[in-house]
Amino acid sequence: MKTTQPKYCIYPTLLDAYQQYVDSDIVWEGYWGFSDNPPHTQDEFKELQFKELIDKINRVPYDNDAVAKGTAFNEVVDCMIEHRKSDKVEVEKVYEKIVMGAYDDVESKPLYCDVTYTDKVVGLNAKIGERVFYFPISLCKEFADYYQGAVTQKFVEGVLSTCFGDVKLYGFIDEIMPMSIHDIKTASRYSVGKYKRNNQHLIYPYCVRQMGADISVFEYNVAVIGNFDYETFTETYVFDPQRDIPIIQERCEDFIRFVEDNRSLITDKRIFNEK
Repeated sequence: MKTTQPKYCIYPTLLDAYQQYVDSDIVWEGYWGFSDNPPHTQDEFKELQFKELIDKINRVPYDNDAVAKGTAFNEVVDCMIEHRKSDKVEVEKVYEKIVMGAYDDVESKPLYCDVTYTDKVVGLNAKIGERVFYFPISLCKEFADYYQGAVTQKFVEGVLSTCFGDVKLYGFIDEIMPMSIHDIKTASRYSVGKYKRNNQHLIYPYCVRQMGADISVFEYNVAVIGNFDYETFTETYVFDPQRDIPIIQERCEDFIRFVEDNRSLITDKRIFNEK
């Protein structure tokens, strides 16, 4: 039997990057609308978002502290779940430190200072590339315990019909449990509904269902990590095929129109299912 190959290949964060470009005016207003000296004008910011989107389509390597921190934390959690060492991140235990000393009350100078370490592990230093990130051990254990028994970094794919032909949707799920799908996020701050316009909670359940697993619950598990403390949040969505499949189709079709309008700028042809 002859089968038709999908015309396009799209993963969720591509759609996220496209949405950020579409929303660039809203984002600019939110961050710099009231600033007397914004780092970019509204038009300049939109151009930057456009370039970042084209670079992402073309798979131009991109690295910054936020991306590296998220990758490092995810790997630490996966290693704890699977009881293995990492080949991606160098991990060093950080032990409890006790500092004792005395000060000159007149000149406020230290007279002596003794530092001792206990055998209590309070955190992990995770080195990825040239960056080192500190994660409290209690945070790492909270996430690893929550995902006990999970399958980590599970590749999923599915085919979606659109007005432009079939689209292959694919990606790696951070953690998949028997009844739920999870995506780990690290952030500097969080507000309720932060990931509502993201696409993982639409595309991953769609793909998993096409692969034969009836899983509808999707969670974004968020770690907001400060210098000395952290908070965790959960954002939950339940996949509804009748409601959500048309949303996926609309978003993919809008993105495909953008891709076709800018085909001359696209050097990596994998999005067109071409190697």
